[in-house]
Amino acid sequence: MADEFRALVLEEQEKGVLASIKHLTEGQLPEGDVTVLVSHSTLNYKDGMILKGVGRLVRKYPHVPGIDLVGSVETSNSDIYNVGDKVVLTGWGVGEKHWGGFAQKARVKSQWLVPLPEGLTERRAMAIGTAGFTAMLAVMELEANGVKPDSGPILVTGGNGGVGGVAISILAECGYEVHASTGRPQLANHLKSIGVSEIIPREELATAPERPLISERWAGAVDAVGGNTLASILPQIKYGGAVAACGLAGGAELNTTVIPFLLRGIKVLGIDSVMCPSDKRKTAWERIASNLSVESLDSLTEVMTLEDLPELAGKILKGETKGRVVVDVNA
Repeated sequence: MADEFRALVLEEQEKGVLASIKHLTEGQLPEGDVTVLVSHSTLNYKDGMILKGVGRLVRKYPHVPGIDLVGSVETSNSDIYNVGDKVVLTGWGVGEKHWGGFAQKARVKSQWLVPLPEGLTERRAMAIGTAGFTAMLAVMELEANGVKPDSGPILVTGGNGGVGGVAISILAECGYEVHASTGRPQLANHLKSIGVSEIIPREELATAPERPLISERWAGAVDAVGGNTLASILPQIKYGGAVAACGLAGGAELNTTVIPFLLRGIKVLGIDSVMCPSDKRKTAWERIASNLSVESLDSLTEVMTLEDLPELAGKILKGETKGRVVVDVNA
């Protein structure tokens, strides 16, 4: 049939979630005023959880996952986008509550879309994806709260992950001195190649310090780990500094004191990339297009297929992937 397309479909079974490639029709797509011909998606940590049925993020099956997508408008009942427009989508519950980007077609609401910035290819847009978009939001919040390149070094935790890698590249391109923590010292040369000047072993930040304040070390941080790592960072932030908190791979609990906030005036900035307003999204994507080194981005990226995703999901949950995984849904 002419309207058939391939998709990775999740089905719930007694022993868990089964992922398989199926042929669907446009009549099976969910409601929305724009249908997108998807060219690429990407694999995020949350995608790994969804593919493995972790955390009950998906409540209704069968389901097409994929929280990010890029492509061109095939049909539109919206006055915002026309047929042929290049668009990007991240967040808004797509891939969780609404069918997502691990398919050759997606039907979505036009207000969820952002125009693909000029000069940014579709593949590179998905090398950025939610992870890179989150990283850009974190950098923007640090800037808005007075953390500038001359304020001092910035720490990025989870340096070899998707958010961390893009955050490093953006910060370095914007003139910041970047330090990064990692649990994989064998990848230290890679981190230095994208802009890191100092490597912090992950175990150094694994336990919160016994004292509520220790020597001021970083003007700010992009923390994609949370838990004990965030608790360890806070007592080391310089006076008036800030931490952009955008992940919880290390845990959701935060065992700390209010002393750094009261005596050093530091801030913790919560970063939400899911429900971020449209205007801010557009600004972030335009900034990404101008402030992210293409060479650094390409060095962070590997391209996979829909068939590769079930195996990759397990690897990303174990921290065994490096950088960004772009999914060519037509390969």
